[in-house]
Amino acid sequence: MAFIQIIELNTSNFDEISKLEDEWRAKTEGKRTLRRSIVARDRNNPSRHLILAFFDSYESAMVNSDLPETAEFGAKQHAFLDGPMAFTDLDILEERD
Repeated sequence: MAFIQIIELNTSNFDEISKLEDEWRAKTEGKRTLRRSIVARDRNNPSRHLILAFFDSYESAMVNSDLPETAEFGAKQHAFLDGPMAFTDLDILEERD
């Protein structure tokens, strides 16, 4: 079953987090199980960002989460956050065009 994780974060340093993301992508090429991601900013609160991370399954998301590079990315990212991140885990029941 397909799986999406929504990550909500608040930061006034999004450019720094974006650079860390680019580094993570380079380091995990061929290993990561992330299939696609969408990054959005709240128009009414510009420090609030949502990331939609798409995976083939919950299990493949956990493989991605367990990568050492993912742990390193998370530790570095924490320094640029204005508060804790929130995670929402969603199993995809239906997908329509």
